[in-house]
Amino acid sequence: MRRIKLGILQTNHDKSVEVGDAYPDDAHRFRDLFDAQDDRFEYRVYMTIGGHVPRDIDEQDAFMITGSPLSVLDEHIFTEDLLDFIRRCDVAKKPLLGVCFGHQAIAVALGGKVERLNVAYNVGIEETLFHDHTEWMTPKRETLPMYVFHEDQVTQLPTGCRLLGSSKGCKIASFAKDEHIFTTQSHPEFSHDFMSCVLRFTESGMPENIVKAAWNSMEKDQHGRIFGTWCANFFKKGLRNV
Repeated sequence: MRRIKLGILQTNHDKSVEVGDAYPDDAHRFRDLFDAQDDRFEYRVYMTIGGHVPRDIDEQDAFMITGSPLSVLDEHIFTEDLLDFIRRCDVAKKPLLGVCFGHQAIAVALGGKVERLNVAYNVGIEETLFHDHTEWMTPKRETLPMYVFHEDQVTQLPTGCRLLGSSKGCKIASFAKDEHIFTTQSHPEFSHDFMSCVLRFTESGMPENIVKAAWNSMEKDQHGRIFGTWCANFFKKGLRNV
């Protein structure tokens, strides 16, 4: 099978010395995650944070939207174009993966609802319990512990979407629509070193109890790479359906 052309819509550009200058950006983290799979992809990065959104959804075989410290509840220079892009992908049944901010943006674009958490943050390693499984979610796992870092959450699924997984801090932690949309609130692309760096950089602005719980959770193992396999399966299935 030919290589899948994957477009990565990057909605974050960290310019901090402590984090942004010390680690690869979001697109590179996802490339590392997917390059650990048996299959290989051809990548194109769209700096959506700067207003670059693909005009033609057929430029790539599949797309994904990254996470971001920005809130989908706020208006950004790319918001209107991004939501329109998501809706066009949905109508055309173009394979689209959403992670964290991307997960929330897809929900909003398709008529769902996103709200601020009733606690300040949900941070650390958290297990997603999967109530439902799709064909591409192999190897099958009932739960996956993964990194999380968010202030907002999806509180209402869009019409036509199915709930896949929930976590203690996020009822709608993963959902899908038919075979062309797949999302997660978690960060399968994070490493322990990167998460530790981000937590050190941001902990002064968070309640002490949340910071303590986050550091304690970091002692657990996380299985983001398995979710990465699910994503690769999802993209491959989408290519077969093209």
